[in-house]
Amino acid sequence: MLPFDVILFDVGGVLLTNGWDHAERAAAVAHFHLDRAAFEARHAASNDAWERDTISLQQYLDATVFDQPRPYSADDFFAFMLSQSKALPDNALGILAELAASHQYLVGALNNEARATNDYRFETFGLRRYLKIALSSCYVGLRKPGLPIYRRALDILGGQPSRILFIDDREENVAGAVEAGMTGVRFTGAGPLREELGRLGVI
Repeated sequence: MLPFDVILFDVGGVLLTNGWDHAERAAAVAHFHLDRAAFEARHAASNDAWERDTISLQQYLDATVFDQPRPYSADDFFAFMLSQSKALPDNALGILAELAASHQYLVGALNNEARATNDYRFETFGLRRYLKIALSSCYVGLRKPGLPIYRRALDILGGQPSRILFIDDREENVAGAVEAGMTGVRFTGAGPLREELGRLGVI
């Protein structure tokens, strides 16, 4: 008997670079000559709503960047945001593809991401070929590491929490999954992940 029915992956920090985290925002601040402290304060006030899809991309940009006239457009800024998405060095994409190709598990995503960047990343990097379910924050209206997103995932997936494996690069997110009854693995690189999956009997 297989040890799990479902394997859920975080995306940023496991498969791809983060979509819009500290490093990506710092690059945008430098490129567009923004006041970093002011921008980060506005981002902090808007990001939760944006990643839960209660405000649109335009509303997020209006609140964080275009609170005053700028010599560039919202499309210019968003294009730069998207350009920051790349395959993560030492990523788990190969393991994801291998697990999906085995047809032994329901493979999905459980990630924090705004809809505009999430949809772009899923399509551009071909993730939908492997992910049969997407429990992204923008789709379920909840964010990690809060316990409600894991409970919502369990409600949607059905079955026993112990039959679900969750992989994330952040300890607090793994801890939230474990609190909900899932098995959690912290991603620190493809090699250690493969070793841990072997130990668990997954591969």
